[in-house]
Amino acid sequence: MITLSGLTKRYGGVTAVENLELEIEPGQVTGFLGPNGAGKSTTMRMILGLDRPTAGKALVNGKPYAELRHPTREVGALLEAKALHPGRSARKHLLAMARSNGIPGRRVDEVLEAVGLTSVARRKVGLFSLGMGQRLGIAGALLGDPGVLIFDEPVNGLDPDGVRWVRQIARSLAEEGRTVFISSHLMSEMQQTADQLVVIGKGKLIAHEPMEQLIRRSSLGTVRVRVPERHSLEELQRRITAAGFTAERHDGDGLTVQGTTAERIGDLAHETGARLHELHVQAPSLEEAYMELTASSVEYGTHQDTQTGRG
Repeated sequence: MITLSGLTKRYGGVTAVENLELEIEPGQVTGFLGPNGAGKSTTMRMILGLDRPTAGKALVNGKPYAELRHPTREVGALLEAKALHPGRSARKHLLAMARSNGIPGRRVDEVLEAVGLTSVARRKVGLFSLGMGQRLGIAGALLGDPGVLIFDEPVNGLDPDGVRWVRQIARSLAEEGRTVFISSHLMSEMQQTADQLVVIGKGKLIAHEPMEQLIRRSSLGTVRVRVPERHSLEELQRRITAAGFTAERHDGDGLTVQGTTAERIGDLAHETGARLHELHVQAPSLEEAYMELTASSVEYGTHQDTQTGRG
């Protein structure tokens, strides 16, 4: 389990992370979302003891990372896949990690096979593609067989098969009862992977709830309506527009309405005497719900982000 208690990080006069209160529980995949500069990477770095909090605590299994007796056996992390010595082979890189952490050498071959790198184990990592580097980074995270996994953008650079593989491995690790905390900008993939979502913006917590619940409470769902009589369709469109909603024509006899419910459209149709052939609610995607949720948290000041290291 990962516990954040009042977690805060400031860089001079800029607050990168502000008073985060979270528990990331085992047995599920928790997705970590937020715009660029929201504080996601800074939060992960504080969990792993790479950045010191200005205030509050980040605990793994009840302890700060620095106090874990065998950290790689409790926490596995992928933050920067290409932070490797380019002259080492993949196998030597993992062997060095294993020996410095008291992990048997046979585990190296196990994780190389698990991530599909056995055939290139003796190739220098400086010659690896971005996707191969991601796989090696995940191998390093799995090396100590930890109960907590932290992945920052693990599908970056992977082809579709690789993206699916990351999804499957994240799901399988959670099903084994491990804590899986994963950030990504690929909303469609996150929608298929995560059980819970944590969304932050400008360093503050915006949402922490189950995936389906976050999507359901979005106002961006659409209502599809079909009215066979043209004059009734036009009158219904006028009524919907007058009520302050957006209604666009489609397929000749249909309307796509945003910003309201099927019940409200049904009432308006009844008032106009329109005969309906379809009244269907289409839920928003995670991307649509996310964009609505973070609309006021998107930062355009990239110069400031570069200065402070926010991300």
